[in-house]
Amino acid sequence: MFIQIIQGQITDIGEMRTSLDRWHAELAPGADGWLGTTAGVTDDGMFVNTARFESREVARRNSERPEQGQWWAETAKLFSGEVAFHDCNEVFTYLKGGSDAAGFVQVMQGRIRDPQRMREVIAQGERSLAEFRPDLIGGFAALHGDGGYTEVAYFTSEQAAREGEGKPLPAETRELFEEWKGLFEGEPTYFDLRDPWLYSPPRTA
Repeated sequence: MFIQIIQGQITDIGEMRTSLDRWHAELAPGADGWLGTTAGVTDDGMFVNTARFESREVARRNSERPEQGQWWAETAKLFSGEVAFHDCNEVFTYLKGGSDAAGFVQVMQGRIRDPQRMREVIAQGERSLAEFRPDLIGGFAALHGDGGYTEVAYFTSEQAAREGEGKPLPAETRELFEEWKGLFEGEPTYFDLRDPWLYSPPRTA
């Protein structure tokens, strides 16, 4: 899997939602290898978009389509400042991965010291997370290739996620969580998408 991440401050949530809805309706049918998109806007206007593709090659072909270029030229005007892009070749999922049924999505970003150990820690904690946090549907982590890291976690609802956060962790899970946090250079940044925009290709028979 290959992930493209786009993020930046916006001032009009409605216009951005309309733009993504239009991409899904008009451009997605021609985007071969597109697997889905999770996007949303935080309370302070930070727009985060994660688009999933089968490979870097199919993502590149999508970017080269004239209609994609025209769509982006129009959509770029909706940002109020600098736009950040991250192309991620290394992606791994946990539990059930993402879900269009999620009622709340949390994005975590930062820089990590040991990508391989991060992968191992998440894999080791999957079973206990499934038992201890039924509110967590799943998620994926993407490595930027320069030490940067983005993780996207899908929850049944924000209320359930907050209640889950407040539960005391079992000893083994707590140790893994502390190691997970320790792999970051400094504190990770959290982006709460309380109204996630979830797009997937149409199902085929």
